[in-house]
Amino acid sequence: MAERIDVTGDWQRISMRYASVESIGTVLWWLIAGAGATVPIWLANDGDMPWWGWLPAAAALVLMVTGVLFAFLRTRTIGYLQREDDLLVRRGMLFRRFVAVPYGRMQIVDITQGPIERMFGLKTLKFVTAAASSAITIPGMPGDTAEQLRDRLVAVSESRRAGL
Repeated sequence: MAERIDVTGDWQRISMRYASVESIGTVLWWLIAGAGATVPIWLANDGDMPWWGWLPAAAALVLMVTGVLFAFLRTRTIGYLQREDDLLVRRGMLFRRFVAVPYGRMQIVDITQGPIERMFGLKTLKFVTAAASSAITIPGMPGDTAEQLRDRLVAVSESRRAGL
């Protein structure tokens, strides 16, 4: 698919292992939702489940499979480009989002890692700009890559702020 924005450079993509992280979260979510909607129907009917009582479980299964498929498609759309004056982050399938963050505006660069991300050796890089509501995240980065990018962003943003 051709990009809608004409930005040349070496776009870095996140690890495709992140799709597995998202898939595990999706499966867990829909298992809980499906069971939470089906078990009360089963209990209300004293274990004699009517045919329509399985509809919530079936719907949860369909949404689970769809969510796993979209996790792999979504992961392919996330990337970042380091330019001379800013960092450009892209994401989204239907609604594409391109955010250019000037290095001099970065205030906090943070790395987080949840338990499922830790199993796959991935980290999420988050940075906050001067506008507190504009937190940008780049999920699914391999550990070394996230730490190197964090160190580079901190160093560059410090030098750019010093020039203000």
